Formats: sequence, C-alpha cells, structure tokens
Amino acid sequence: MMTPSLAGRLLIATPVLEDPNFERTVVYMCFHDEKGAFGLVINRPQEMRAADAALEWAGVASHPAALFSGGPVEPSAILGLARMREGTPVEWWTQIRDGVGLLNLAVSTIEAMSAVLALRVFHGYAGWRPGQLEGEIVEEAWFVADAAPDDPFTDDPGTLWQRVLRRQHGPMAMYGWYPEDPSVN
Repeated sequence: MMTPSLAGRLLIATPVLEDPNFERTVVYMCFHDEKGAFGLVINRPQEMRAADAALEWAGVASHPAALFSGGPVEPSAILGLARMREGTPVEWWTQIRDGVGLLNLAVSTIEAMSAVLALRVFHGYAGWRPGQLEGEIVEEAWFVADAAPDDPFTDDPGTLWQRVLRRQHGPMAMYGWYPEDPSVN
C-alpha cells in the first residue's frame, strides 16, 4: 500500500542516518509516488553563488544567494525552487504545494521576475527508488514534518535542522538539541 505523497513536506535527517550526504539535512520533497521520490536539501548552501550557476537569476535568488547542494544525485543538474505569485503561468513553473514549486530556469527572467517571490538555485538533488524512502522512514532515518512557508527560503539555512525539529511536538522536538558530536556531551 502506497503511503500518502510527501510532496511539499520536509524530511529531517535523524541521528540514525549515517550517510554523510544527509547528516543533519532538511529535504524539501518535490515528488513522491509509487515510482519513487525526489527532493532538495534546503540547508546546505555552498561557497559558490547562485549567479555562478544561473547568472541571469542573480538578482532574484533569496538571501543567502548561494548555490545550494540539493543532494548527491546528478550534481551537474541545476534546479530552481521558487515561491511564486498567485496566477503564475504553469508552462514554466510546476507547483508542488502552497505556492512553492520547481521553476524552469531556462525561462526568460524578464517574464518571470515579477512573479518570483523567493528563489533558491540547487545543484543536484536527493532521489529514492520505489519503496526506498518508505523503508528509510520505517528504519527511523528520517522524520517527516510539515514545511513552514519560509523553510525553503530561510535566510539562516545553517540552523534550519535545529529550528524545524524544535518546533515539532512531542519527542521529535528533543532532537533539536542533539549535539553535533554526542561523545562530547
């Protein structure tokens, strides 16, 4: 039985997840169905600027205007995640949830600039084959949480993992205080 789609929700890496590609990451889920899933790591800004990968979008990228590492799959792929004004044309933007979606970065910035409210530029993405993500969730490698409207575009991505966990209810919130190195606790 297929679990409900996680598109538009967050995956928060738990301390159980030992893959260094995902340590303390927050993934915004872009697609999830019986064929698999993909999302973008939204808290890993790189030293490169978004303009280095998508020059024409330099003036639109949200602060910090860094190029973000979206995940280990296809690191040469450049993806745009944007919050758009209501009524944005669907031919160059695919809504995921609540006005947030994937933006075709090949579209004319002149046409799109007035519609883009917030933008992140990513290289690579996180991907799962059919059933893989569901298995990782059962193994408690990921917590699943609702995304706040500004999570993908926060101006402080370095603290997003802690902040998302701390706003949860119940036992999940305590992980927001989990030390980076538990051996020095």
